[in-house]
Amino acid sequence: MSLTAYRETAHTNSYEFTSGAGYVLPEYEFVPPPELTSETRVRHPIVIVGGGITGLTLACSLARLGVKAILIDEDNTVGVKGASSRGICYTQKSLEIFQRLGIFERIAAKGTQWSVGRTFAGDDEVYNFDLRQQGNFHLSSQPPFINIQQFYIEAFLVDRVQELGAVELRWQNRLTAFEQNANAATLTIETPAGSYRIEAEHVIDATGSNSPLRKWLNVPFDSRRGDDRWCIADVRFTTHPPAERHTWIEAPFNENRAVWQHLMADDVWRIDYQMAPNADPAYVSREDVVRERLARQFGPDVGVEIVWVGPYAYRSECVHAMRHGRVFLMGDSAKVVSPFGARGGNTGVADADNLAWKLAAVLRGKADPALLQSYQDERLEAAQQNVCVTNRTARFLRPADGSERLFRQAAIGLAKQYPFARSLINTGRMAVANPYSRSGACTYAPGSAAGQSVQNVSFTWADGSTGQVNDLLNWAQGDLLVLVFGDLAPAALQRLRRLCLDAPVRSVQVLGSDGAAQALEHVRDPKGHLQGACHVFGHAWALVRPDGYLAATGETINARLVTAIERSLGLRGDKTP
Repeated sequence: MSLTAYRETAHTNSYEFTSGAGYVLPEYEFVPPPELTSETRVRHPIVIVGGGITGLTLACSLARLGVKAILIDEDNTVGVKGASSRGICYTQKSLEIFQRLGIFERIAAKGTQWSVGRTFAGDDEVYNFDLRQQGNFHLSSQPPFINIQQFYIEAFLVDRVQELGAVELRWQNRLTAFEQNANAATLTIETPAGSYRIEAEHVIDATGSNSPLRKWLNVPFDSRRGDDRWCIADVRFTTHPPAERHTWIEAPFNENRAVWQHLMADDVWRIDYQMAPNADPAYVSREDVVRERLARQFGPDVGVEIVWVGPYAYRSECVHAMRHGRVFLMGDSAKVVSPFGARGGNTGVADADNLAWKLAAVLRGKADPALLQSYQDERLEAAQQNVCVTNRTARFLRPADGSERLFRQAAIGLAKQYPFARSLINTGRMAVANPYSRSGACTYAPGSAAGQSVQNVSFTWADGSTGQVNDLLNWAQGDLLVLVFGDLAPAALQRLRRLCLDAPVRSVQVLGSDGAAQALEHVRDPKGHLQGACHVFGHAWALVRPDGYLAATGETINARLVTAIERSLGLRGDKTP
């Protein structure tokens, strides 16, 4: 591949327009890399390009598993200077991942938990919801959502990576050229102290929505750009609005256009105002215009401190493949979605969690390199789902004249009177853990829960103390986990012991409130939450991967479990059970 200068690629941060600099971001010291003074070309097992939330989550996940890697970022800070708080809503699955990485407590202490959402049309409340009352949220040890400015999470990840070691963070290291062949990838990197070249076995592209690697590799992708325009206002109030997610489909104080209202950390509210398609970005983000808009919504006497203001426009993109030779695309490098439903940064976090354990298993010699193909199987399916879901929301919020606009008006009118119509109101389907239905690393069969996420539910350790699913995953240290529910026949127990000796697998017997333990490693599940989280009933087993997804489920400890383990390690190419 011919080398391409990095300067030919325009920079972007997912906002079409940016302005303001209301946030003070931490800055990290530039340390000259050792390759600058070495004449020997160094080959690294993993090079992560991009220090946003996706790249840092991958770095932290690898560091937790003790896998060596380097991360390069052209800036010297987290976030994007002058580009607002960006992502703010972090879903339960992301919070479960962050808990496993050791930063959830920091996020929970800084951010704002919420579960109640209210949707309005005009002056009428069309419907409301409480996510804690929904079965797919209420069992986890993590809340449905925490709102916090994205740069805080990125800073927590930086601190955690430095605590764990193994992964080296290189600030002000800018990728300027790239090539790859059958032996390795070669990266040319520019720094304030000069340029250097390194080799890598695997390159992770976490550079964002205008990825230079994606351009250099000529990665095909589908793209859609609408004419919807929005203006963000991050503000503090002297009188606090409710700490709930409020959405207006048609806000009378915003010319009957949509409005979002969220509380974040530091008592800062994020208010998103839908603008006219032909709105002038400079005008709508002027402080006096923003204050007038806020006064219409909250009253003329409202006390407001404006932290940041910036207009933006969204687009949707999705690549056709997330792996290109030695390069893995993740986060916004692979897909770009409109912000409705918090499906942007959260899916980047899931991308990183998915790939980390697979890279670790392959580099440790515990899995076949073929396992890495399942990253594309699974996360491309998730990307396509999220693009589809957010595009539908975008069309509801900015309908085309004709049938789309008629449908929206009919849905709003019906939802005001009839509960059945509330599901037709689409102001953003909130992000959930995407299931995998076509993965080569999962074993599918009738009635199987393979490809489903396991919530971080609680159980009881043998000594009576409380544990969580993440405790078991951390104990497994990157190996597969077999949970066996109920009594074990002597032959089944012997098979499990043999499997744990012959493969990177750990086994735990799960009992009810009574019953004698037959295995040294056992826990109790008196309320059945762990069994429910694994989507199995009665005497059964569940094969849980390091990312908290089910690789397979079954009833009997037999050859099917062996096959599922082999497939989870990339040792079988077929997808049949």
